[in-house]
Amino acid sequence: MNSPADDAVRSPFREQLEAAWERSGGFLCVGLDPDLERVRDLMPGRKGAMLDFCRAIVDATADLVCAFKPQIAFFSACGAEHDLEALIAYIHTSHPGVPVILDAKRGDIGSSAAQYAREAFERYGADCVTVNPYVGWEGIEPYRRYPGRGVALLCRTSNPDSGWLQDYPANDPLYLRIARAAAERDEGDLMLVTGAPYPEQLAAAREAAGDLPLLVPGVGTQGGDPAAVLGCVASNGRGLVVSASRSIIYAGGVADFVEAARASAQRLYEKVRIPAPA
Repeated sequence: MNSPADDAVRSPFREQLEAAWERSGGFLCVGLDPDLERVRDLMPGRKGAMLDFCRAIVDATADLVCAFKPQIAFFSACGAEHDLEALIAYIHTSHPGVPVILDAKRGDIGSSAAQYAREAFERYGADCVTVNPYVGWEGIEPYRRYPGRGVALLCRTSNPDSGWLQDYPANDPLYLRIARAAAERDEGDLMLVTGAPYPEQLAAAREAAGDLPLLVPGVGTQGGDPAAVLGCVASNGRGLVVSASRSIIYAGGVADFVEAARASAQRLYEKVRIPAPA
């Protein structure tokens, strides 16, 4: 459980990102999506396999990343919420300075949103949380009441069926309205989720959002082009968090899953290094 003392020493999320970009020299984010059956196959007979698996991936890749992104559903679906708490605490303790983005995609209003915010920031101690803005700003503001924490708004997501809603209406698509509104309301706490498989929309979101950080999934299993993503840096040459999950954490087998995850992360890291100043 997160405590007030944690916030006394925690830097604001945007400052954490800036420091992480500087330290790592790249935009790589490793997503932690530990499917219990796959984890058991990789660590047969191991008690506490879920947490041990995630810790091993974290330790193998921490020097390469600007963030980690655990997906809450993989923990809550099998009753492993305490493993998620322990994992985030482990990252903060063992790899200080690496921010944790909790991928929860919450989207509700009023008292329900306040409880989801409490869950993300007080129970789990996340530095940032993904939020669905469909219900409007009254569903976003409860998360912004936690000073120094980040809120990553779904903008143009990476899944194939997203365009039917997010790309309409054609003359002023929803994802660009979200990007503009976030840029107008940002107080150093907002970022946007924009998928790598759609480079034209990614570039348009960057233009609409100015220098807001972009969380960019979809360069791994979904096949997004890292080179196109690098064309969407902010004006200071930063501003990207490029996330891959399955292509890294499940890169190997029983004998070498840690080494294979490291190698896969290293390959992607080399493709999403921060460009040298012109």
